[in-house]
Amino acid sequence: MNIKQYMQEMGQKARLASRAIAKADTGLKNKALLATADALDAARPILAAENEKDLANGRDNGLDSALLDRLALTPKVIDTMIEGLRQVAALPDPIGEITDMNFRPSGIQLGKMRVPLGVIGIIYESRPNVTVEAASLCLKSGNAVILRGGSEAIHSNQAIARCIAQGLAAADLPAATVQVVETTDRAAVGELITMPQFVDVIVPRGGKGLIERVSKDASVPVIKHLDGICHVYIDDQADLDKAVKIAVNAKTHRYGTCNTMETLLVAESVAAKVLPLLAEEYAAKGVELRGCEKTCAILASAIPATEEDWSTEYLAPILAIKVVSSADEAIDHINDFGSHHTDAIVTENYTLARRFLAEVDSSSVMVNASTRFADGFEYGLGAEIGISTDKIHARGPVGLEGLTSRKYVVFGDGHIRD
Repeated sequence: MNIKQYMQEMGQKARLASRAIAKADTGLKNKALLATADALDAARPILAAENEKDLANGRDNGLDSALLDRLALTPKVIDTMIEGLRQVAALPDPIGEITDMNFRPSGIQLGKMRVPLGVIGIIYESRPNVTVEAASLCLKSGNAVILRGGSEAIHSNQAIARCIAQGLAAADLPAATVQVVETTDRAAVGELITMPQFVDVIVPRGGKGLIERVSKDASVPVIKHLDGICHVYIDDQADLDKAVKIAVNAKTHRYGTCNTMETLLVAESVAAKVLPLLAEEYAAKGVELRGCEKTCAILASAIPATEEDWSTEYLAPILAIKVVSSADEAIDHINDFGSHHTDAIVTENYTLARRFLAEVDSSSVMVNASTRFADGFEYGLGAEIGISTDKIHARGPVGLEGLTSRKYVVFGDGHIRD
């Protein structure tokens, strides 16, 4: 296969499809989404069989448990995919919305209209459910999309792609609105990120190495986050029952996700009380604790942390713990070592909570809640295209609005400029 020619042809088809989907009415887009949901539901045995091929290959190739967890299409994951499609169909269609209307001194009326970005290229690893999430959001927001999943999920992604094709056909929308790259050749990624004539934006979802490579080599704008070094800070005015529940959930609900807590910060005045309670919970779940000097003095089970631990995304049952003297130290630590993804404070002092919200420079900042809520589905976006830690255009979970832009529209009645 000539990869360059193959990707160029995909790009050309996507560009043509983008013009059709940009003007498709809401009813047709929703019909495609709901038909895709029905196709997935009907294809459960096929999805399970194709996914098992990927899982078996993953086990044979030594994929770790976190990556195998991301790869698995369990009945619950399929349920979530279907529910996500239905949620996206139920969301308001942003395309064509005109806002900020006002009359200028010249008499013209000025506003802004929400429009699609055009063609979106999405590169991702392991998680085949991303195929559905990405396709649904791009479709509803009037964009065409080229999806390049990881080689480890090739069978699962192709099975899902066939369901999406059925949904598009049911609504008589172009098949090229959603294209899934069929080759596992890595050269396809290099081509996709260097086709600005066909692709308007790239969204990489995966490990830090992938995202760094895409960001470095792309000649197309990129929406990205490099890693998820998320924190929970337990303040000296925290409800410790809440604190234990939140800190345990933030770390152990799932280990292989970007919104999992990797560093726990604890106010010095409550550390001796709360850390033993947490250590017992973490020990029961097999979590290794790496602590600062003060943490190790309280917990015999903790091993000394290194400077590298404060800036490491483990994606594993490992947790770094630091005892801090104040909220100021906690905020400084988060801004110095975090990845600007998601950080939380546990406190009953809402004046401090407001300060934390204002001063922590992350795409999601939380009060008395687990970092695991930083997710498009949980935020009511139906699904997410990714979580952006950039500050331009889109930040945080990227849903429908993050896949659109706005253009100025002007209404006149024969107006000419003097």
